[in-house]
Amino acid sequence: MTTGRIPDHEKRILEDMEAALRRGNRRLDRRLRTLRVRRGPEPRRLAAYEPRVAVVAVWLCVAVALMVTGICTGEPPVIWAFAVVWPVALYGVFRLLCRRAGP
Repeated sequence: MTTGRIPDHEKRILEDMEAALRRGNRRLDRRLRTLRVRRGPEPRRLAAYEPRVAVVAVWLCVAVALMVTGICTGEPPVIWAFAVVWPVALYGVFRLLCRRAGP
């Protein structure tokens, strides 16, 4: 028996079996959820993200407020918060611009 990865069709069969068992037993459902391996964000889902203008505007306002606060106070937590928020805001702006430009 090989110890390699499970083929996709076998994964689907196992997922179908888990779904059928999950429908019949709540305790088993809870155990299956806790045993499931958590993966990171899926690149396809991240690439398909369609931001809303209001959300991007809020991210930008928060980023600018953190930037101004970081410049005025020089506090490391504020600067780190800006370092986290700024790329997210830029990504949202670029996604909005790409959506506006069209395919």
